[in-house]
Amino acid sequence: MASAKVRVPCCDARGRLAPRRRRLDLYSNRTDFIRTAIRNQLATHAEAVCQTLVLGVQHFSRWDLEAVRDAGKRLRIEVLELASIADDVSSELAFETIESVVVLGAFRASPAEKRALADRIG
Repeated sequence: MASAKVRVPCCDARGRLAPRRRRLDLYSNRTDFIRTAIRNQLATHAEAVCQTLVLGVQHFSRWDLEAVRDAGKRLRIEVLELASIADDVSSELAFETIESVVVLGAFRASPAEKRALADRIG
């Protein structure tokens, strides 16, 4: 008994998944298609992307936190290594703009800022 090959429409001859050709024709190549799709997804889910883990050093200046406050947002700081808050940041500004702090490493801030954020540091 001979076995017949069944070709799945979304796969190429080697069985790999391939995007439908009609949509790919709008782009110069497959890489452009994938990059555009990723950018569109990041733009659509920007709120979730803002909650990413920073690897390395993250410093927050007074200007950064004032911009966050003026935008009506709050920060969820998640850093692996070092997070620091500038010395000229008031404890009130830190309390207003920082929702939570998770640092796997060192967290540098003034004693007043650390007291203001004590219940938010995890």
